[in-house]
Amino acid sequence: MKAIELKNGVYWVGAVDWAVRDFHGYVTPKGTTYNNYLIVDDEITLLDTVKYNFADVTIKNIKNIVEPSKIRHLVINHIENDHASSLDKIMQLTPNATLYMTEKGKKGLERFFDISKWNIKTVKTGDTLNIGKRTLLFIETPMLHWPDSMMTYIKEEKILISQDAFGQHIASAARFDDEYCTCESMAELEDGVVDYYANILMPFGQLIKNKIADMQKMGLDIEMIAPDHGIIWRANPQRVLQTYIDMASGAARPRAVIIYDTMWHSTEEMTLPITKGIRDVGLESKVIKLRATPMSIAIKEFWEARGCLIGTPTLNNIMYPSVAEFLTHLRGLRPKNRIMGAFGSYGWGGGAVKEAYENFKKMGLEIFEPGLQILYKPSAEDEAKCYDFGKEFAKKLKEYHQKF
Repeated sequence: MKAIELKNGVYWVGAVDWAVRDFHGYVTPKGTTYNNYLIVDDEITLLDTVKYNFADVTIKNIKNIVEPSKIRHLVINHIENDHASSLDKIMQLTPNATLYMTEKGKKGLERFFDISKWNIKTVKTGDTLNIGKRTLLFIETPMLHWPDSMMTYIKEEKILISQDAFGQHIASAARFDDEYCTCESMAELEDGVVDYYANILMPFGQLIKNKIADMQKMGLDIEMIAPDHGIIWRANPQRVLQTYIDMASGAARPRAVIIYDTMWHSTEEMTLPITKGIRDVGLESKVIKLRATPMSIAIKEFWEARGCLIGTPTLNNIMYPSVAEFLTHLRGLRPKNRIMGAFGSYGWGGGAVKEAYENFKKMGLEIFEPGLQILYKPSAEDEAKCYDFGKEFAKKLKEYHQKF
């Protein structure tokens, strides 16, 4: 990929990673991009770098526009490896550059590099940097999604360099939303936004709402949102802003997702009458088998549904390992505004369903009780119980969804 102009001397100089399929445990079937941006002004400025093994790509893109030695300012919005691990290579080529980052960014960066020879200035919300015809406004966004995080607003161009927010893991020859939607679809792009939010930003909903409200109070006129991953929003940036507001408010569809695993198919067989009971109340449902589905996809499906049923056989008096892993991962994402229930089969001793409910309580979620356990393989009588279990859960889910 070559450097691409966003607006009036503001360029994308990043890299497309077509091959990555595992992003720190988060499956990325469509690859990703590492976006960074170059502003050609009286004082040339680079915003962010890229993952270390793509350093040569961004350096080549920069050289196609200016000699790197002419860069005077380097803004680091986020110090995570996929954005800052090529910083040392960039600094070798920009000996006169001053770095700008938050105080926490500086403290974190010294754990990765020897920064003693670098000229670093720390910034906070409201600080500005004039680089000639343009002014950069810095906005701290702590815990979105690291303590050091910030965004940079290019006032004159009305571009928000949004760091990880509003991004997606999508590798594409298209750089902008309107370009992407000529060959793919807006639904696919928005699905990427939801996937990214659910797996990375779910714990920070209230912080996101507050930060967007703060930016609105600042009166920022945003014509373009340029994230550090995926597609850049130029056709309708307000659309993704509203999507984030909705997600941060806990928006979900009035449907059920059944997330389960099974040992000898008994728990799996329970899902069939349960889904029929849900459907007969007028709600749709989706069934996810954990060992057949990447964790990040299961998390996304959980996030999109208002209600979730967890299916687990009992193994050694506790939950099945894959189910325990899923609930541990989910607990770290701190979900809200969801209703949960559990079911499963057991042999000579139960325990898994009880442990699942203990997890729901730790997460502070709405709980549908009692859970349902059956001995060994479900009988015709057990299948009737499963049907009723699904039906009653769907009724409770409908009532609960009306609160939002």
